[in-house]
Amino acid sequence: MDFTGKVALVTGGGNGIGRAACVGFAARGARVVVVDRDGTAAEATAGIIRQNGGEAMAVAADVSKSDDVKAYVKATVDSYGRIDCFFNNAGIEGRVAPTAEYDEAVFDAVLGVNVRGVFLGMRHVLPEMIRQGGGAVVNTASVAGLVGTPGMPAYVASKHAVLGLTKTAAGEVARQGIRVNAVCPGPVDTRMIHSLEAQLSPDDPKAIEARYQASLPTGRYTTVEEIANMVLFLCSDLASNTTGGQFVVDGGRTATGGAVTNIARG
Repeated sequence: MDFTGKVALVTGGGNGIGRAACVGFAARGARVVVVDRDGTAAEATAGIIRQNGGEAMAVAADVSKSDDVKAYVKATVDSYGRIDCFFNNAGIEGRVAPTAEYDEAVFDAVLGVNVRGVFLGMRHVLPEMIRQGGGAVVNTASVAGLVGTPGMPAYVASKHAVLGLTKTAAGEVARQGIRVNAVCPGPVDTRMIHSLEAQLSPDDPKAIEARYQASLPTGRYTTVEEIANMVLFLCSDLASNTTGGQFVVDGGRTATGGAVTNIARG
């Protein structure tokens, strides 16, 4: 997977899966634009890349705001001239609560980042890819986009929507040489899963973690590098006729079912 001479744009690149993807792209020759709402975290990722001999720039942006999205696209094109790979990754988890009790403002916030943010990213990146005659987009969905999870109505709804956006866009731009796919992580060892553990059991989140990992066929959470590797593959020439797909990296969770549901029900 050689990205020499290519430009990779990553949202949510300040930590977790996004940071691992940024570092992975850079290690394989790409110039990387790191976008995150937390500008300090974005700059930290760019700094890691530079320390290892790569080229990167950081942009602070709220992906739910059209002007911010236009700005990170413009910054990328102004600096590097093109966008070859777009990892449309930024997302938030919201709260754990039944649908009948779910806070409306939290619901709107989750959909604002996870759905509107993904839409706006494609809305403003795809014209650049059409102009240059090709590119690859990977949207971050989730196994929550494939199955229901009691207690997470906003997150589940948002990730189902990401899959719909992915499939729609893939069909629209395939003839322009642009591929659009989605990666569907299961539980990944990041801040997000540990936040959910703490919400489910504030007094003993480690007990939730142990029970959750034990319920997975592989017996462990997925690493950020394992998700990033799938993203890199989907953006590479190795996936040259792959578009409109949803690619699960979940340690067998959806193959056997029930892990998230059982935890959400306590």
